[in-house]
Amino acid sequence: MKKNAPETEENDVESASIEFQSPGRFTVYNPSPSQPDSQGWEPAPHVLGEHRAMERFSTPEQARAHALALLQQARRSLCLYTPDLEPWLYHNSSIQDACTRFLLADPKNQMRILVRDPSRATKEGHRLLHLSRRLSSNLHIRRLNPNHPSEERAYLLADDRGLLLRPEPDQFAGYALYDDPGRTRLQQVRFDQAWDLSISDPNLQSFLL
Repeated sequence: MKKNAPETEENDVESASIEFQSPGRFTVYNPSPSQPDSQGWEPAPHVLGEHRAMERFSTPEQARAHALALLQQARRSLCLYTPDLEPWLYHNSSIQDACTRFLLADPKNQMRILVRDPSRATKEGHRLLHLSRRLSSNLHIRRLNPNHPSEERAYLLADDRGLLLRPEPDQFAGYALYDDPGRTRLQQVRFDQAWDLSISDPNLQSFLL
């Protein structure tokens, strides 16, 4: 279902928050990381920096399509804020390929990942963890500091105007924005604050070594 987002001034960092109503609760199925990809994913057709409408979604397939579209079109920076690296959403060859192309396109490109609990990913394996081992100079993964307040949400930031956000991480439902500098910049400030307080996790370090 599509709904137009309210107009946002580019210099309006304090833009109003989006009122989000979830269509209901869904059981999140996280497939085993050892399970091979059944097929490549198709990205959503929207263009980063051009598509103004808010795209709401409520199924895993829709979430995957928007995430892949944003990852494929980012040109400068990617930031991922996640409870556990969400294997159902990010442990896939299409996602890994998009991140690899982004990181290799320019040595200045940076991808940062903040994860609340990396234990499952380090135990079972995850494509983004393996990628961080290969491209450690511009892909960095850190753990949210448990001693500081953190947001109870999951989101992806692409450059300075793309945002995929799920207000309740245990649900599939959320929305994607492809051209909203105000809200993206505001969420980027929150991410950077959490990054500055983040910590190195021994499990991640042992995995990367």
